[in-house]
Amino acid sequence: MTATAGATADRIGRWGWTATAVAVAALVVVPVATLAVSIAQPQGDLWRQQWATRLPGQIGSTLGLVAGVGALSIALGVGLAWLVSAYDFPGRRTLGWALVLPLAVPGYILGFVTTSAIGEAGPLQTWWRDRFGVDAWFPDVRSLPVAAVVLALTLYPYVYLLARAALRDQAGGAYFVARSLGASSASAVRRVVLPLLRPAVAAGVAVVVMETLTDIGTVQYFGVETISVGVFRIWRGTFDRDAASELATLVLAFALLAIGSERILRGRARFGEAGGRAAGLARRRLRGGGAAAATVGAAVVVALGFAAPAFQLAVWAVGEQSGPRGTPNLRRFGEFLGNSLTLTLTTVAVCLVLSILVTNARRFGNGRTAGWANRLTAAGYAVPGPVVAMGVILVLVGVDQALGSIDLGLPGVVATGSFLALVYAYAVRFLAPGLTAVESGLGQIPDEMTASARSLGARPRRILGRIHLPLSRASVLTAAVLVGVDALKELPVALLLRPIGFDTLPVWVYNLASESRFEQAALPALTIIGVALVPVALLTRRLDR
Repeated sequence: MTATAGATADRIGRWGWTATAVAVAALVVVPVATLAVSIAQPQGDLWRQQWATRLPGQIGSTLGLVAGVGALSIALGVGLAWLVSAYDFPGRRTLGWALVLPLAVPGYILGFVTTSAIGEAGPLQTWWRDRFGVDAWFPDVRSLPVAAVVLALTLYPYVYLLARAALRDQAGGAYFVARSLGASSASAVRRVVLPLLRPAVAAGVAVVVMETLTDIGTVQYFGVETISVGVFRIWRGTFDRDAASELATLVLAFALLAIGSERILRGRARFGEAGGRAAGLARRRLRGGGAAAATVGAAVVVALGFAAPAFQLAVWAVGEQSGPRGTPNLRRFGEFLGNSLTLTLTTVAVCLVLSILVTNARRFGNGRTAGWANRLTAAGYAVPGPVVAMGVILVLVGVDQALGSIDLGLPGVVATGSFLALVYAYAVRFLAPGLTAVESGLGQIPDEMTASARSLGARPRRILGRIHLPLSRASVLTAAVLVGVDALKELPVALLLRPIGFDTLPVWVYNLASESRFEQAALPALTIIGVALVPVALLTRRLDR
């Protein structure tokens, strides 16, 4: 009787873990699916109007921007990863981790700093006109190429980190084998190293493309109108939810195209080696002009992507606080910072809990079903922020309508426009990085260890608390850092879904910078960078170890 009861309890437990994984996957997929279904009955007038006015230009700008940012990110990320991994030059160790620092600078911050520095009223063009005349030609700053460069400087670290990890863990042995078989250095790189890097580069570029499609703030500083900007303008300008949702499906289509391209680029490629003491490339020491060029080149990238904008923001912040004008709403600085930290920490907590539950469901529940749920859960990160926001709006409007029909005496809007909606959208958007990190840590725990604990009568909850979490705590910390960095910098979702009166640091910066009050936006912008540096530093140290 006891054995039967125990078997029944195990069966119920397995179904409980499986049901949890499926429920989490449904919470992630439903907003995106709801948005996709909304296009089943399109508004013909809307599409004709958009096509006759802005839509062709928005499509062209989106394609051009994605291509430009992707190409530049590959060039910078792979080139710098190869430079740091294959060569030894002065400052290599410092520059190796400093090249990750631009990850702490959101594109919309680097965008307005760049605009103010080299724009028409900036010091560079002022000096240029004084030196060569008022009518002297100068490249157009408010253009798509400049926007692509700015975004690439903040996004290339995704490619750099993955490419450097692949070079360290996978490429060394294969490179030496190719060289021992008579291949030249260039041939070994082209025929062996680059194919091994393809999966890592494809994954990094996919993240870069998603972030580019999501961007709303940066491109507006350079007069580039993408489809995401069009969604934002319709939503903020007319509050036409249906029109904005239909236009957002175009962004979803571009995201799916990017995912398909990433799979094609990846192909059947897999990492062929595991890292170890023999992994990695033997660095060749550079001397003379080569060493100087390597040091200067890497330092220039760090300067443009991090040091120069941070220094300029610090100068502005000090000047504004010591001058008569000051920063608008400075008395609410603590409120904005608190809102950002509350939202970030809540998102991190939700994503960690869900990641741990979904990952462990593969061991304690039905492995195949939980595995499919795991893959679906990761889909949220592959969808741009405006698409997630519009999907969440559609879902929560339905929830509010259902609550209203029950007549519980609740106000007309409970879920829509609430902190709950914001956290929900953030969790959908950023669950995938946390899930991937937690899964990588749990994957290193042998199944035999879990089976041994089960054979000794330990329940899943006890195994989770006494074995899985302690052994994977480093991966859990990495997951928290990845989710925290993304959530702290997020702008589009906050702009579209934040409750009335709930402004975060990114929203504060955007509101000031959109009015060209760049100096007054320096203090909150510098705060974002300073706070983001903490998890970025932790991430860099973790990856190096």
